[in-house]
Amino acid sequence: MKYVVVIEKTETGYSAYVPDLPGCISVGDTKEEIEQNIQEAILFHLEGMKEDGLSIPAPNTEALTLLIPNVA
Repeated sequence: MKYVVVIEKTETGYSAYVPDLPGCISVGDTKEEIEQNIQEAILFHLEGMKEDGLSIPAPNTEALTLLIPNVA
């Protein structure tokens, strides 16, 4: 499965969350660290859902990055 992960730069590093998995979040000091941390968080989150007998939601979020020209 492929889930969309939103990564945001913060004052102290990076944060990430998965829109299709509410409550699945992570933080890290670098982009490399946040990518590893959020992958681990997703696996942990899905394992917990299975243990609790919850159904795993199918990924349905899409992301789009647009380049907007300067409008000065």
